[in-house]
Amino acid sequence: MSDVPIPAEAPRDEARQFVLPLVVRIERDAPPARTDALETSARAVLTLLGDERSVGDGEWAEAVRNWEDAQIRKVVRRARGAEWRRAGTLPGITVTGKSAEVRVFPPIPLDGWPKDLAKLQVSGTELDDPEPPLDADPTAPVLWLNPELAMSAGKTMAQTGHGAQLAWWALPDDARTAWRAAGYPLSVRTATPAAWTRLTHSGLPLVRDAGYTEIAPGSCTVVADHPGLR
Repeated sequence: MSDVPIPAEAPRDEARQFVLPLVVRIERDAPPARTDALETSARAVLTLLGDERSVGDGEWAEAVRNWEDAQIRKVVRRARGAEWRRAGTLPGITVTGKSAEVRVFPPIPLDGWPKDLAKLQVSGTELDDPEPPLDADPTAPVLWLNPELAMSAGKTMAQTGHGAQLAWWALPDDARTAWRAAGYPLSVRTATPAAWTRLTHSGLPLVRDAGYTEIAPGSCTVVADHPGLR
């Protein structure tokens, strides 16, 4: 699922566009739980952002800067079997949840996909939760979903990645260090309508979608609630 939040400034649209590829493993007989996939996708984005290869003079740092200087676009694709194994041979990081596996790759030009990723399917990533997720821990980071929007799992994975990234940018260095050291714990939950109204007026990082797929431009999709931002 291709996705991007609305940029803050027009010049970002004029820059060469880069994309952050994410691939979720969905085996036919053992798909991951939806919430776990959403959380694992968000942690995968954070893991790449906090990796030493993504900062300073690291081997991925220039690609990350190019991507962050344009729209922070993310594309979620799905793979299984040999497709997943081939994706695992490309430079990147695999993040594992309770049932989900997501591999994140350093940003690439929008028109420069490696063939083993370009052939993977984008649409139709549908997942379910076998059981309703437990209540979120209020002392830990929570990515709150808009209760009024219906989005595919792939679309929502991109949105939770955006929310995690906005929280990362907003945090001071010491809070980033602590979050990274703890392994980027977080939850993804759907807010109640009343809570959503409060959250969108709280000043916490808010993802507004550009509207390329599934939902209308400007739709608010995720609020990133991190203790360090309250």
